[in-house]
Amino acid sequence: MRRLYQKIYLTIVASLVLVVLAAGAVWRMGAENSVAAQGLEMAGELVASALPAATVAREVQQVAIDRLAQRLGTDVALFDQNREPIAAVGRLLPRPTRGGWTGGGLGPAWSVQLPDGRWFVVRAPMRHRAPFVGLLFLLGSIALAVAVAAYPVVRGLTRRLERLQTGVETLGAGNLATRVKVEGRDEVARLADAFNRSAARIEELVNAHRLLLAHASHELRTPLSRLRLATELYGKTGEMKYKEQIERDIVELDALVDEILLSSRLSANPALQTVEDVDLLAIAAEECARVDGCSLDGTPALVRGDARLLRRLVRNLLENAQKHGKPPIAIELRREGGSFVLDVIDAGPGIPEAERERVFTPFHRLNDDSAGTGLGLSLVRQIARLHSGDAVVARRPSRPSCFRVTLPAS
Repeated sequence: MRRLYQKIYLTIVASLVLVVLAAGAVWRMGAENSVAAQGLEMAGELVASALPAATVAREVQQVAIDRLAQRLGTDVALFDQNREPIAAVGRLLPRPTRGGWTGGGLGPAWSVQLPDGRWFVVRAPMRHRAPFVGLLFLLGSIALAVAVAAYPVVRGLTRRLERLQTGVETLGAGNLATRVKVEGRDEVARLADAFNRSAARIEELVNAHRLLLAHASHELRTPLSRLRLATELYGKTGEMKYKEQIERDIVELDALVDEILLSSRLSANPALQTVEDVDLLAIAAEECARVDGCSLDGTPALVRGDARLLRRLVRNLLENAQKHGKPPIAIELRREGGSFVLDVIDAGPGIPEAERERVFTPFHRLNDDSAGTGLGLSLVRQIARLHSGDAVVARRPSRPSCFRVTLPAS
């Protein structure tokens, strides 16, 4: 996986490579076999033809230099093979060290070696700044190379960060369906992927809470209405049946509030608060003893999880069988591979195939059945999946009404 710092590092290295190539090209232009070197050689031939031979007197060479200086309108000097002055006109010129441009206190000068070994030096007019132009060209080439190499990487990075910023602002404005495009395989791509997963989780939680609030307000209204009516009738008549009705409504209301709070907590924080070894067979036996006519057939089962939640899972399955099924009720617990399978069976007609997934939806009731809160089976699946298992409808040929929970063995 390519990391962001590697991209930045490689961009700098690539920029330096381009700088070296550009500098090499500039150096090539000033090499001896370059066009400039050939021009200097030709200039030396022309100057040699305008000057007398090196063997003539210095006075004659001085006259020739005076004539060239007058024609060129600048400072001119002539040196022998040992770079000793022979003749000069105008301001002092630097002693030549090599062919080409030579720096000096009064300005740069051109040095040309003649075919006979002498050196001809001429000061460049002040209006010509070839060395300065060359420096600017070199610096400009370096800047251009760095800019060209770094722009795609920098712009690609900032563009993705800008999209991520826009996504965060849009999500903060309330559009929970906001997602950003994931590009690349670096830290920014992982950040975008984490943002998408977080946004999806936030949208899921908010929608679940909205649905829970809408259904809870509806479900709470029914027992509260019955409780209000029973309270009024009990106050008027004093009959015990209304008091008993009040007590039943309070118990139902308490169970409903408890299941709503538990469902909301499991949705908001899908993680086990307590993890320990739990004897599932013991829990099934205790809960089965609370139900008349319930039988248990099972093997010892040790699972890792929250004992309180696992007890709620078994209890909800038994209560569902009592309210919506028919006796007798049976619990079967067995081991299959690395998992334990818990079946709660009753003699009812079972769940239609089209409803086998919908019965685990919060507040869903089969055929508008008014019994129960509609949260029991939803909590069963939530608790099972929280323990890395699952809950499904398992229809048997002889016992069509069967709910199955699979949990990994400890």
